[in-house]
Amino acid sequence: MSLDVSPDGRTIVFDMMGDLYTIPIAGGTATSITTGPAWDVQPTFSPDGSRIAFTSDRAGGDNIWTIAADGSDARQVTKEKFRLLNGPAWTPDGAYLLARKHFTSSRSLGAGEVWMYHASGEASGGIQLTKQKNNQQDQGNEITLSPDGRYVYFSEDMSGGSTFQYNKDPNGMIYAIRRLDRETGRLENYITGAGGSARATPSPDGKTIAFVRRVREKSVIFLFDTTTGRQWPVFDGLNRDQQEAWAIFGVYPRMDWTPDGSSLVFWAGGKINRLDVASRAVADIPFEVQIDRTIHEALRVPVTVHEPSFESRMIRDVATAPDGSMMVFHSAGFLYTKALPNGVPRRLTSQTEHWEYDPSFSPDGRTLVYTTWNDRDYAAIRRISVTGGVSQVLSTRPGHYYEPRFSPDGAQIVYRRGGGSSLTGRLHGMETGIYRMPVAGGPATRVSRSGSDARFGPRGKRVYFLSGGGLSKEYRSVDVNGADERTHLNLKYANTAVPSPDFKWVAFNELFNAYVVPFPMTGGAIDLNKDSKAVPVKQVTRDLGTDLHWSADSKTLHWMVGPEYYSRSLAESFAFVDGAPEELPAIDSTGVSVGLTLQSDAPSGTTAITNARLVTMNGDEVIARGTILVSGNRIAAIGVDVEIPAGATVIDAAGKTVMPGFVDAHAHLNHFFTGPIPQESWVYSANLGFGVTTTHDPSANTETVFTLSEMVKAGRIMGPRIYSTGTILYGADGDFKAEVNSLDDARSHLRRMKAVGAISVKSYNQPRREQRQQIMQAAREQGLNVVPEGGSTFNHNMTMIIDGHTGIEHSVPVAPLYRDVLETWRHSKTGYTPTLVVVYGGPSGERFFYERDNVWENERLLRYVPRDNVDPQSRRRWKSADDEYYHDDVAAEAKKLVDQGNTVQIGAHGQMQGLAFHWEMRMLTQGGFTPHEALRSATLHGARYLGMDADIGSLEVGKLADLIVVDGDPLARIEDAENVTHVMVNGRIWNAMELPRGATADSW
Repeated sequence: MSLDVSPDGRTIVFDMMGDLYTIPIAGGTATSITTGPAWDVQPTFSPDGSRIAFTSDRAGGDNIWTIAADGSDARQVTKEKFRLLNGPAWTPDGAYLLARKHFTSSRSLGAGEVWMYHASGEASGGIQLTKQKNNQQDQGNEITLSPDGRYVYFSEDMSGGSTFQYNKDPNGMIYAIRRLDRETGRLENYITGAGGSARATPSPDGKTIAFVRRVREKSVIFLFDTTTGRQWPVFDGLNRDQQEAWAIFGVYPRMDWTPDGSSLVFWAGGKINRLDVASRAVADIPFEVQIDRTIHEALRVPVTVHEPSFESRMIRDVATAPDGSMMVFHSAGFLYTKALPNGVPRRLTSQTEHWEYDPSFSPDGRTLVYTTWNDRDYAAIRRISVTGGVSQVLSTRPGHYYEPRFSPDGAQIVYRRGGGSSLTGRLHGMETGIYRMPVAGGPATRVSRSGSDARFGPRGKRVYFLSGGGLSKEYRSVDVNGADERTHLNLKYANTAVPSPDFKWVAFNELFNAYVVPFPMTGGAIDLNKDSKAVPVKQVTRDLGTDLHWSADSKTLHWMVGPEYYSRSLAESFAFVDGAPEELPAIDSTGVSVGLTLQSDAPSGTTAITNARLVTMNGDEVIARGTILVSGNRIAAIGVDVEIPAGATVIDAAGKTVMPGFVDAHAHLNHFFTGPIPQESWVYSANLGFGVTTTHDPSANTETVFTLSEMVKAGRIMGPRIYSTGTILYGADGDFKAEVNSLDDARSHLRRMKAVGAISVKSYNQPRREQRQQIMQAAREQGLNVVPEGGSTFNHNMTMIIDGHTGIEHSVPVAPLYRDVLETWRHSKTGYTPTLVVVYGGPSGERFFYERDNVWENERLLRYVPRDNVDPQSRRRWKSADDEYYHDDVAAEAKKLVDQGNTVQIGAHGQMQGLAFHWEMRMLTQGGFTPHEALRSATLHGARYLGMDADIGSLEVGKLADLIVVDGDPLARIEDAENVTHVMVNGRIWNAMELPRGATADSW
């Protein structure tokens, strides 16, 4: 709660759950000043007491407003749509308001600046007073002015480096209070010291400044003498300050002096307190608030986990024959062909020794070149007839190959040779770049040391390719010997550029839609973007345009939206093109269905696990010595007297415990790479080996993660069940940002993600609340869950709960939580994935285990995870005093949520694959969870959160057979849950210590 004392000393104004209230200085029943759906916080009285300035999202995003002290006459002072504001402070004459303006660049964390605005709201902009020093270290927090108005005080992150850092040490100095002289412009560090300094609060006479500092594990009110510089503590019972988190709304809530300068009024311990500065006596100011707020029930869309067959939705690597008669594409590891428009997809080959990628037709349409991947032999470039048969290897050495394409005469190919990785192996990754080679055989020539997506020009004399990355990319070319490099296009938000075969047109994908423009040859570089005024630009897609490629005659563009193939001619897009109709047709919303159905993997036969302790997650049920019978991929029987049919595989689990498989609801499983997928993944085996059978990755490369999801589902690769949001709906800058400025924008993003197989989307720090609400509305229409990134910002977390988001990803940065928050959360039923391994507001919880456990000796971990992942994090320890850790406090608040019926699930964040999931369970018990409750969060709650609890999450007849067998009794000792002997996914059971490690494992 932020609060302020009126100039006459009679009234306190404060915020609670997004509304503003006043009470008499002595306490009493609160009077509401603002109500309704808006989130109003950080109130402060004007110098004459007639108005209250505050931060509000009532116009869509956080801006500064004022309102009469009786709650009438609300006026908007600032009107920002992206550089949003908070933390208002009046100048002593009441003419201006200062506020923190938030700036984001390509990182959503951002930083602040101090700006000044005319309090009338009549001006259209403001005056900049300070400048951010970089894009991530915060500045401009907790602004206040000296009583004479000359000095502006604010807090700033002064820790080393130019980026935000987890695990900053508050025992040193993170924040300092800085002072800006409004007369001279001089800016200086004013209050500094160990423990940091924040929330400057000058006394009415300006001789003393109260501020907040960390002293060991406590947040303390200090006083600063402006004459002598003396600093001394007066109260050490504050709630934990936010120095270690992203303190966009301040390190600590606003406090104030009484007008006579004798007392400080502040929030702590869920109460409003009054501190007599002279005696240091503290008294409660009692208050009672009646909160009336509309809360939207959390969105939770049911997900069917298994069906006998499924439509392949992640169609990629698409090429169209020169005569337009067929397409070839990649799905779930292999290449398929389809006669257009209504043919039945068929495998190009029948082999299963390697994966197949990147097909490209020869100019005559008779053959294809493509790449293959095998974990043992690495990649190769091959040629094959379009009718299939035996392929010919063109590459002469193993490597990491991508994007082979023919020259116009069909005599040569150009391709990219890339580097290795921890997943696909680090061998054969030397001498990277773009190469050309004769199709008939012969030495390869490197034409560029960098670049991607290479192709020959129309006469075969030059090679064109994309260079650079992020917001600085170029489309370049060299001659066939690598000389005479030229730059043709500059790309910022566009992330692909695909010239037509005659090089008269270029298609590009910018912020998830495809566009076409003429390709002017100027001898220099031109900017390529959808807002170009130099050349005509036409949008050709409604929601998405991947795998852009042209017809051989350069008249038609083709692309994919999930499982649908689209085409649009130039004549349908530009009125000046020959053959264009009088009225150009609307953009198509339905394409040609690829229509590939894949069979889901499922075993036959029966498995019986006998004599086990069965922890079913059906309430508190525990069957002491029971049998679970699995038929095919579902549980057929469970209990003490289960009849085992003849021929069943029997596993005697005496002394062991059987539980549902673990569900990692926030699992980053190395899904950010592109290109070939390993046939065996140590990341997947590590998670299976520790009992994780279902995963949900809330930020991943779309193409990669949904390809892998389908491969696992079809039984082509071993792994846990894979679900994901795909690429995040990013609210900051970048060539993958998701612009949401209307409900239709949100609908487009939700449609494109659903098209490729997403069950959820991640609303990632969209800056305005209205943007997050538009995503929610579109998600309700499309039937997708929404898991937002709150960015360690309590105020945004609360609006996400109120607006009915499926869950809160990462921890709420404050603890403890009080009744207002708990009741709101109870009614919304929003889930909570605290990811304690990377907890906000304190040291990452994983450090606790690196400090205390010999992680580098964990046999199970070392079987699956490379030492170069384990040793750097574990062998040189980071040690803290016990009371420095914060994850147990956050876990204790999660326990309150569970006790009142909310869902708390586990997310290991990919910190140490497989093992970190168990750290999460152990940390929950440190916060007061019983082992049974922690195991329920690890199983049923995760399934319920993802909408899958009808199929997984508990041991019940008819549910899918996802389960684990562990040595010992994790109900008595949670650490025993790590001792997984067997893991079963979809009815298939494996020894947890004998899972595949990948062909590159021997090189660890």
